[in-house]
Amino acid sequence: MKTTINQLLMNGTKKLKQASMNTARLDAEVILAHQLGCNRIDLIINCNDEVDEKQQKLYYDKIKERIQGKPVQYIVGQQEFMGLPFKVTPDVLIPRPDTEILVESAIEEAKSMKKPLIILDIGTGSGAIALSLAYYMMESLVYTVDISPEAIEVAQQNAKHLSLTQRVYFYLGDLMTPLEKELYGKVDLLVSNPPYIPHHEIADLQKEVRDYEPTIALDGGKDGLEFYRRILKEGEKLLSFQGKMIFEVGYDQAQSVFDILKESKIFNEIAIQKDLAGIDRTIIARK
Repeated sequence: MKTTINQLLMNGTKKLKQASMNTARLDAEVILAHQLGCNRIDLIINCNDEVDEKQQKLYYDKIKERIQGKPVQYIVGQQEFMGLPFKVTPDVLIPRPDTEILVESAIEEAKSMKKPLIILDIGTGSGAIALSLAYYMMESLVYTVDISPEAIEVAQQNAKHLSLTQRVYFYLGDLMTPLEKELYGKVDLLVSNPPYIPHHEIADLQKEVRDYEPTIALDGGKDGLEFYRRILKEGEKLLSFQGKMIFEVGYDQAQSVFDILKESKIFNEIAIQKDLAGIDRTIIARK
C-alpha cells in the first residue's frame, strides 16, 4: 500500500517520540530525506507524493535503528562540518559543532604566519579537521595520522569527494611515529582533537556514544590526559620556529592541559578559548 511523504514523516516522528527521542521530527526528516535522495525542504514541497512499499520498509528499518540508539549520522552515513559534507561510519567519531572552534582558531592563527603552512592533524578520524583546514586554507599542506586503517580509508574518501587529495596526505600509525623524520622541525600548526574521556567514565557515556562510536577515539587513559602528554612529548621536535599546537579539550580539562603545556617550557604564550556555550574548549600554545 502506498503512503505519502507526510504520512511517513508523521508515523516516523510518532515512533521516535514514543521512544523518548528529543529530536524526533528532525531525525525522521533527515532519515527520510536520505532514503529518498532529496533535501529536507523537498519533503515539505512534495509532502503529498506517494512512496512505494520498498522505500517505506527501508525507512521504517532505519527508524528502528534510531530507536535502538544508533546515531542518525551513522544511519545516513554523513555529517556536515564547517559547511562541508563528510562521510561517517562507526569506524570514526562523529564530528561535533564544538570542534569547529578548533578549526576556526587554526585559521585565525594562520593569518599571521609565513606561508605556505605545513599542518599536522593527529588522530584524524573522518578527516573533518584536516580537510576543513585544507579547504579553507589554500596555501597549506596538511598531513594526517590515525592508528585506525578503517578511519584512514574514510578520511581518504572524504578527501577525494572534496577534491583535496593533492594537498592532504594520510599516514597510518601511532601519533607522530610515521612522520618523525619527514616533518622534523617543519610543522607550523599541530592540531588535534585527541581521545580525552577518562577511562573510568566511558561506561557512563550516553548510550549512542558508548555503544556506537569507536572507543579508541574516546578513551584518553586513566585521567583523560594521556594523549596530550604524548603529543606534546613526541610533537615538540616536529614544530617549526613559528610552530603552534592547538587542542580541543574536555569541558573540565582546560586548566590541566594548560598546566601540562606550561610545565614543558616550550611555549611563550598559552591561551584558552571558550565555545559558544561559554565552556573552555580549545587551547592554543604558541612558541
